[in-house]
Amino acid sequence: MTGHLRVLAVDDLAPALDELARLLRAAPEVGEVVAVGDPLGAVKRIQAEPFDAVFLDIAMPGLDGLELAALLNRLAEPPVIVFVTAHDRHAVDAYGLGAIDYLLKPVRAERLGDALTKVERMLRGQRAGDRPPPPPDRMPALPVESQGRTCYVRRDEVCFAEAQGDYVRLHTSRGVHEVRMPLSRLQEYWEPAGFVRVHRGYLVALDSVRELRSDAVGGVLAHTASGDVPVSRRHARDLRERLLQAAQQADAGAGR
Repeated sequence: MTGHLRVLAVDDLAPALDELARLLRAAPEVGEVVAVGDPLGAVKRIQAEPFDAVFLDIAMPGLDGLELAALLNRLAEPPVIVFVTAHDRHAVDAYGLGAIDYLLKPVRAERLGDALTKVERMLRGQRAGDRPPPPPDRMPALPVESQGRTCYVRRDEVCFAEAQGDYVRLHTSRGVHEVRMPLSRLQEYWEPAGFVRVHRGYLVALDSVRELRSDAVGGVLAHTASGDVPVSRRHARDLRERLLQAAQQADAGAGR
């Protein structure tokens, strides 16, 4: 092994742990792999010695991977977290905990290599100097179940999001997709990427707003390629200011 990364692999199923450890040891970026078969044992190893990254399963007895990740985030120098699981339904929570990647079993060597590249990029940022590294992009895509299949809807495809009970409907130019999560959580993840709350039940992507229109009763609608979005009175002024600011920034960039 010629790599430099020190990695902890955590999975309660021995065959899965052996395969993950084998793939990690074969990766050129990895210098050492420690394999642990239970989450409490993983906590003890992390408390005793440093690791650059932790690759961990989610469905484990006693302390699941999401709970373990939450504990790791409390460390003064937490390792980079990558989840490795057979289920895609936890992706929302995983990225919400700051995981840098989410791998589905069986893991392919190519996909593992992509995750290790992200780990190295994150570590380089942490070691670059006084400036803290930028946080990992949270939820650049969301897994959506449709007719027994899972597809991924990219954030940059979404014009607006609409609350529907326990679900959020993502409106894109290719159709409407539902994902099980509250709109408030989606706002937390996507607000830094240009999504703004314009109504109690709606988020809209600023880049998707083509114009503001008046409805039949004097209200405001944000017109997008995927339809019109109602804008409440309390949010209308803020939306206008945000759109004006975005337009000014675009003009300043074009003039350079």
